[in-house]
Amino acid sequence: MEFIEHCAQIGAQTERVRAALHGADPTVPVPSCPGWNLGQLIRHLGGAHRWVEATVRTRAREPLPEEDFAFRDLTAFAHEDPSVLGPWLTEGAERLTGTLLAAGPESPVWVPIPGVPRTAAFFARRMAFETLIHGADALLALGQPVTIEPDIAAGALAEWLESITYPFQLERSPELRALLGNRHAVQLRASDTGGRWYIELGAERITVREGDGPASVGLHGPITELLLALYRRRPIECVEVRGDQAFPERWLDLLAFG
Repeated sequence: MEFIEHCAQIGAQTERVRAALHGADPTVPVPSCPGWNLGQLIRHLGGAHRWVEATVRTRAREPLPEEDFAFRDLTAFAHEDPSVLGPWLTEGAERLTGTLLAAGPESPVWVPIPGVPRTAAFFARRMAFETLIHGADALLALGQPVTIEPDIAAGALAEWLESITYPFQLERSPELRALLGNRHAVQLRASDTGGRWYIELGAERITVREGDGPASVGLHGPITELLLALYRRRPIECVEVRGDQAFPERWLDLLAFG
């Protein structure tokens, strides 16, 4: 059921982005994605949908050339027509969800994260929350409120928490590795759902568990605000920071996911 729900969320979150596009200026800058405007954000998201769709449809064993889908270099998309963007975005999402559902969650396929199961289920989950976060980018750029159902936000937060334990995070960032073993621990508390997570930067790796523990810093707030703060979509001040005030900014700047 998680796989089916993730596929459904790709479509639902895409339509949320399309609704925000109605009457919007596509040249509006997107502060949470520096260097992009709204049209470029949409081109990135729709291009990513198409790249993943082709990856799953062909059961790729290695990454398909990203340049064929034009979702990294967005310089050509600085002046987009919103009447074209909306239908184009929806078409890509529909193709992606159709391909995922036809493949099924266990279909083997290359995935971009080392050490995780190489199946279509990875992409269903990843693209559901990729679309969710970029939808938030669009709403924030347009000055609109970001509202996410608590269970959807909890799923996105669970994926983010899992991602910070991946070995590749430490392999690509010596600065992040240097934070290990220095008694750093982070306590997350969602004030609206009661969710609690304890993140420990141990001597060799980062671990996450549900519950409480002795922490050097605490981040407390509604689960949507926690999610947006952790993804660096909203300033850390959108949640209550307890303890070491400087550490969260430094730590989050070193993480990369989504």
